[in-house]
This record gives sequence, structure tokens and C-alpha cells, in this order.
Amino acid sequence: MCDGDRSWRTSTQHWKCVRCGRKTSVTAGTIFHRTRTPLTTWFAAIWLVTSQKNGTSAQNIHDMLGLGSYEIAWAWLHKLRRAMVRPDRELLSGLVEVDESFIGGRATGKAGASTDKVPVMIAVENVGTQVNRKLSLGRVRLGVASSPGSKQVVDFARTVAAPGSTIRTDGARMFRVLCDEGFTHTYISGYSSDEPGHVTLPGPHRIASLLKRWNAGTHHYRVEREHLQYYLDEFAFRFNRRRSHARGMLFYRLLQQSVDTDPHPLAELIGGAGGGKTPSPGKDELLSDNVFDDF
Repeated sequence: MCDGDRSWRTSTQHWKCVRCGRKTSVTAGTIFHRTRTPLTTWFAAIWLVTSQKNGTSAQNIHDMLGLGSYEIAWAWLHKLRRAMVRPDRELLSGLVEVDESFIGGRATGKAGASTDKVPVMIAVENVGTQVNRKLSLGRVRLGVASSPGSKQVVDFARTVAAPGSTIRTDGARMFRVLCDEGFTHTYISGYSSDEPGHVTLPGPHRIASLLKRWNAGTHHYRVEREHLQYYLDEFAFRFNRRRSHARGMLFYRLLQQSVDTDPHPLAELIGGAGGGKTPSPGKDELLSDNVFDDF
């Protein structure tokens, strides 16, 4: 591109550079790139996503906004989910509890790492216990692990926590390296402690419980593994803003991040040509109960 700083508006609502003649749009390079739908309809979709504490489903967006197909509504929601994570967001700080859980359908007769469920890494700020003995948690970060119990969770911990933070984990020895990397590492050995998980690592235990309720009640165990990270991003976006009473600010924040997010065409959203599954109604169901009311 040239270094020209002057342009004029064309009859097709594009901007044309005076110097090189190149045309562009104000929506180029954003999730609204090449959209044929009025931006006011997009804004209505963003309002539906942010104004309801439990979020909304693709079917609901399709029905309320009169979109051409369910596939369009599904793609819109996934574009917005990719805008829910700021690349420069602040790292977790203070006391950060890190653990792993499993998300997926029911696995009869199997437990832990032997199941076919997806391992999910959880890091959450533990603010402590309030006067009424209610657990008080701060921000949360979530990630999908390629395999359970791998060193990937150590990389996850050092990525989401600010240097100088105290990271509390279970007794796995792989976490001991964090002490040499600017963190204070404390651990609780699950083999020698008689206390249950919700006592030793209450933060990740509570988040895991909410995640499982969300997966069962909202998506009926039907979230595909290749899309799970983006659903986790939406969960974190809502959880970290659960105490916000100004829904208009959430709308503004998501809109602000949407214009700073790449377009993400449909082929990429479903996993590429032949690499994903065509979305169908039922993948996104409206949350049946408010999991965020627990805090």
C-alpha cells in the first residue's frame, strides 16, 4: 500500500485513495468484512449476545433477526466469540490456582484421563473467602489441552499468570519448574491430603462445576472439540464480567473488539474445506439456568 493520506468517498460507500486509486471499506479487515447485511443488524446481534446474562443461541439470533439461514447465525456467533479475547488482556495476578478438568459427554465406567472427554486447563484468581463464607473468585482463563496430564498445563500456567504471582497446583512434580521462572509455587499433594478437591483447589473446582453445567444445560454435550476453545472464550468473557450491571458497556466492549478482529471466513470457522462439520440447529441451545448467579 502507498503512503497516501487523502481519500474520497465513492458512490458505493467505499473510500478511494487519491494517490494510488486503491479502494477500501471501513469494515475491511474486521469480522464485518464483505458482509452484505446492514451493520445495524450486526449491532442487534451483538446486543442480543451481551444484553442477556446467559447469552443467546444461534437459533434465537436466526429467528429474531430474520437471517437467511441458521448457518449464517452460527457463523456470526463464532465470529463474535473470536472477538471476545483481547490479545493484550492483563495476566492473572495474586494467588492463581491452576488445575485440569474434563469436558464432554457421559463416560460410563471410565474416570479421569481414561475417558474420551476433552481435558480443559483452568486458571483462576482466588480472592479468598468473604464474610459470609462464600468463595470469592477473580478472573478466569481456560484452555483446551491436547492430552490429559501433559506439560502443556505448565506452559498454560506460565502464559496466563503474571511474573511474581503465587501459583497453587496439585502435587504434580512438573510444576516445580515455576519456582525458577519468577513465580511462587505452592502445591497440595492429592495423594497425602484427605481433603476433597473443592477444599484444596476451590477455584478450579468451582469453575469446572460451572463448565459442566454449561456444557450439559446449554449445549447438551454437543460442542465439537475443534470449536470448544471458542466456547470457553465466551464462558470466560461472561464470567469475568458477571458483576457488571451496565450491559451497554459490554456491548461497547464487544463491538470495540470486533473491529480489531480478523474476518474469519466460514470455511475457517468450520475447520476448512472438508475438515469440519456443517452447523445445524441444536448445537447452540439457550442456557436453561444461570450458572453465573453462583458468584
